Amino acid sequence: MRTSKRTQILEAAARVVEREGIKSVTFDSVASEAGLTKGGLLYHFASRNDLVQAIHQHLADQWESSLAAAAGKPAAEATAAERLTAYIRVATQSATRAELLFMLEGSTTDEHAAPGNAVIERWAPPPAPTTDDPATLDRFVARLAADGLWLYESLTAESLDPDLRQAVAQRIDATLHRDGD
Repeated sequence: MRTSKRTQILEAAARVVEREGIKSVTFDSVASEAGLTKGGLLYHFASRNDLVQAIHQHLADQWESSLAAAAGKPAAEATAAERLTAYIRVATQSATRAELLFMLEGSTTDEHAAPGNAVIERWAPPPAPTTDDPATLDRFVARLAADGLWLYESLTAESLDPDLRQAVAQRIDATLHRDGD
């Protein structure tokens, strides 16, 4: 199936963010990366806000697909541990710098945060406010660790050694499965 022009634009915008950060998303920079004129870009997006919102939705859709692939099923069919395990795998192993920057820098408004937050809510919701259930606490600790890993890389602009990244992901995953959950 051929990629739509709109998807090509959104992927080009993600490449711009990957290289230069979210503030670099302008009609000119994205049009140039996508091989379009500014007018060609304006045909698809009336404003920079529309473009940024579409990028957020595009990246959230990619995360949803990656999470379902990691779990081997949609969120609605997965257990809490399966959903969080998938979240940990995607967040710690395959998230791109552009995705992380958008999650971190781009979600400065509720409108922009909504697509990503909806995905996270389905796959790694916050725990019920209880300390009575060790499995619930383990899931919360695992989520915090996974979020902390991608946040570390986003804030420091450092990529961890792949072996260290894998070891951290396995350690986080082991937290979920201590008691056979």
